[in-house]
Amino acid sequence: MARGETIVPGVYLIGGPNISRSEDATAFIIDCGSELVMIDAGAGASFHLLVENIMGLGLDPAAISTLILTHCHIDHIGSAPLFRDRFGCRVVMHALDADAVEQGDPFLTAANWYKTTFPPTAVDRRLNGNEVLHIGTQELHCLHTPGHTPGSMAVYGDFGSRRILFGQDIHGPFLPAFRSNVDDWRRSLAVLIELKADILCEGHYGIFQPADRVELYLRGYLDG
Repeated sequence: MARGETIVPGVYLIGGPNISRSEDATAFIIDCGSELVMIDAGAGASFHLLVENIMGLGLDPAAISTLILTHCHIDHIGSAPLFRDRFGCRVVMHALDADAVEQGDPFLTAANWYKTTFPPTAVDRRLNGNEVLHIGTQELHCLHTPGHTPGSMAVYGDFGSRRILFGQDIHGPFLPAFRSNVDDWRRSLAVLIELKADILCEGHYGIFQPADRVELYLRGYLDG
């Protein structure tokens, strides 16, 4: 049975533990009118579940024009090649993590942690710094938030009166094998706090709202 959750009208949780498979980081769909945007793509084995969840929300996965990958780890990128091949969507991510995806690097993608492989996959657009994507009716801000990996990104947009922040893997972990940098992470976290988001969509720990709970969650790491 298809499972998906509405965060606000037009923004949906379609992957993650209890939604697709336990090894998946959270994945989201944004309805931008004539196009859909997907943020992250699970660990790979859940491709068909993700598609079912999208369809179960009354949406057409063939309308996905853009798949944003927030960083290069397998639990976020696993189904990216399948979505790209099946639906023709462009893959977008930060340049500093793109080589790991295009080379299918088993260590930088953390595929070795999951005892799997990731096929080399083209990145259609490499972002540098902070960039704004105008897709259909929606404006999505892609922020370079290094720390967990050099090319980690957060995405935010304003949906009606609410600002939604997709801040995947804010919690880390921070390991030499991931090329992590805790000093960069602390600076990135401070930037995210200043956004004053009303809703935080986190990579593994779920959805946080309202704004004061979002700030409390973020500051809990920064002050910890």
